[in-house]
Amino acid sequence: MGFFQKIGNALSRFMYGRNGADQLSLTMVWTALLLDIVGAFTKSDLVNGITGLVSGVLLLLALLRIFSRNLQKRRAENAKFLEKVWWPVKRKFSQARQQSKDKEHKYFTCPNCAAVCRVPRGKGKVVITCPRCRTQIHGKT
Repeated sequence: MGFFQKIGNALSRFMYGRNGADQLSLTMVWTALLLDIVGAFTKSDLVNGITGLVSGVLLLLALLRIFSRNLQKRRAENAKFLEKVWWPVKRKFSQARQQSKDKEHKYFTCPNCAAVCRVPRGKGKVVITCPRCRTQIHGKT
């Protein structure tokens, strides 16, 4: 058995029964890294100190989450994060990407209820009735 395989086995035994890296802890690590980069490019010592402190606290909390043995509580926290933050943001970005790729349709957002309405391109000036709240949307395709 090689040296690196022994280290891998020891790490696996250590992490057994622990939470590990989930979406919330990885988001905390990436946010801390982003704050460190922002702090490095600022000229103000106060801003640099604040971003350094916040990123340090985020890294510490992420490590505590990763090495935690309270799996039920960490999974509940991660589920709440996924429901409130992760999935809505992911859905918004995937919709925007899908709409930018769709060259055959024009998308309109209802000003009243924020519903997205899809209309074929090349129809000229159109009046769209929102299917959700019946508000009329005027636009050009």
